[in-house]
Amino acid sequence: MIPLALGAGRTRLSLLCIGAHSDDIEIGAGGLILSLLASGLAVDVHWCVLSANGVREDEARASAADFLAGAASRTVDCGRFEDSLFPSQSPAIKAWLADVRSRFAADVVLVHGRDDAHQDHRELSALAWNLFRDQLILEYEIPKWDGDLGRPNAYAALEPAVLERKIELLERHFGSQRSKDWFDADTFRGLARLRGMECRAPGRFAEAFTLRKLRLL
Repeated sequence: MIPLALGAGRTRLSLLCIGAHSDDIEIGAGGLILSLLASGLAVDVHWCVLSANGVREDEARASAADFLAGAASRTVDCGRFEDSLFPSQSPAIKAWLADVRSRFAADVVLVHGRDDAHQDHRELSALAWNLFRDQLILEYEIPKWDGDLGRPNAYAALEPAVLERKIELLERHFGSQRSKDWFDADTFRGLARLRGMECRAPGRFAEAFTLRKLRLL
């Protein structure tokens, strides 16, 4: 497998992270984000959680502060859209994201997968592809009981210490999710090991993404 370095030849990278719920970005791409911030590259991050109310907003902001501790700059936006009803709120969500686009020039967009079984996740993916046509879009995956994990085609290899830091922060910040039987270290570590095997990651672990368009030269 031939590696391509994200941000190669650059000294600065702007990263837009979009998640429906307060733990989505961290579960799907937390390891990639931590790795980029530790790479020496100056990374500007705009972190968007579309459904964050009450304790979920507190969790989102506290988690983002830890995950983005090494960012060159960071902005955290929390929306008030109703959980599980994103398709019916699509025009308002599109306007919200268009406003983000007007304030932040992203190089890379991290967002949910197009084929995710959760309707909120699918809606955000569709809107991202509609709004961010000049950016590299990486669709991340969220494990869940639906069994919707697909066949990704892009991988971010993770050092074991990075994966453990990701899991530590997930367990620290998302007490509201601990009652879910899939939300535990075994799930996150097991999926990362499987993806690491698929891409022959040197450190044995990886996060996986769907990359639909890439301009090579």
